[in-house]
Amino acid sequence: MRQQQNRIALTLAGLLLAAGPVLAHHGTASFDTENRLTLTGTVTSWTWSNPHCFLRFDAEDETGTVTSWMVETQNPTDMTRRGWTRTAFRPGDEVVVTVEPLKNGTPVGRIRSVVLPNGQTLVAMGAAPGVQPVPEG
Repeated sequence: MRQQQNRIALTLAGLLLAAGPVLAHHGTASFDTENRLTLTGTVTSWTWSNPHCFLRFDAEDETGTVTSWMVETQNPTDMTRRGWTRTAFRPGDEVVVTVEPLKNGTPVGRIRSVVLPNGQTLVAMGAAPGVQPVPEG
C-alpha cells in the first residue's frame, strides 16, 4: 500500500513539474506592460494560426526611418470572439496599431488594439467591446 502511495505522489509531482513550462510560455516579463506605443504603418503580412496570431507591418517614424514590426496576439478562437478574422488584414492596408513593446527595444510587441482602414477598432486585450466581425472577403 505504501509503495502505491509513493508512486501516486511521484506521478503527481511529475505532472506538476511538467506543467511549469506551459504556464511560463504565457509570461509577460519581456514586454513593457507599462508602456504603449501607437504606430501608423502598412501591413506586410497577417498570420492567423495557433498558438498566436502575428501581424507584421512597416511603420515610419518622424525622421522618415521605416521599421518593420512584428506583433502578436492570442489564438484565432479567442480573437474570433473579439471580432477578428482570418482576412482582417491585407498587405498594403494602412493601420494604426497600439502595442506593448518589448523591454529591450526590438520592434516586437503585443497588440492592444488596431484601427483598420475603414475606421473600425479591433481590441486584442482588456474588455472586449460589442464588436461586429470584419466582413470576410
